[in-house]
Amino acid sequence: MTIRVYLLDDHEIVRRGLRELLESAGDMVVVGESGLAITAVRQILALRPDVAIFDARLPDGSGIDACREARSADPTIKALVLTSFDDEQALATAILAGASGFLLKDIKGNGLIEAIRRVAAGENLLDPASSGRLLQRWQVGEATERADHRLRLLTPQERRVLDLIAAGRTNRQIGAALALAEKTVKNYVTSVLGKLGMTSRTQAAVYAATRSGHDGPG
Repeated sequence: MTIRVYLLDDHEIVRRGLRELLESAGDMVVVGESGLAITAVRQILALRPDVAIFDARLPDGSGIDACREARSADPTIKALVLTSFDDEQALATAILAGASGFLLKDIKGNGLIEAIRRVAAGENLLDPASSGRLLQRWQVGEATERADHRLRLLTPQERRVLDLIAAGRTNRQIGAALALAEKTVKNYVTSVLGKLGMTSRTQAAVYAATRSGHDGPG
């Protein structure tokens, strides 16, 4: 069975090298590639690869956010995050985004090929016990300083939007749930992030999860 792979990396030479490596394995084909998150999500949902490989840091945002958005729309797509940075926060957000593996770019070629095969077969390369401990430690750290009063800055509607972000919903899905236009949801998301002092919806999702049950809508 041929494993269909999608590549998201902002360096063309890296994508070319990965394509040559994977297609030399004999059981893989690269069905698409992009250097931008916004293009990748659209293409991934159209191409429906077996495994999508996401570079964590991109010129137009986070590959991990692109992973979350793609998997939110189609959970059957398996995901691997490939990064140059051994970063606990990035690992925690990758777990929340539904990635099945978090690999450093210094991985050997055979190691990457084997990881893709395992993920395509349904394996999760992130050990559940250690991942859970890491996520809990990072969540606690994120939720300590200024935790409660930031929530009180949000309107009830912004709190509802935040809760849906935490549930992994896309802007379109949030709009459907709250009977709002997608552009209006985007404005709400921008406002929520600004009031929370955050730069990505993944940060907001983790923050909301840590505060669940501790503070009501403000």
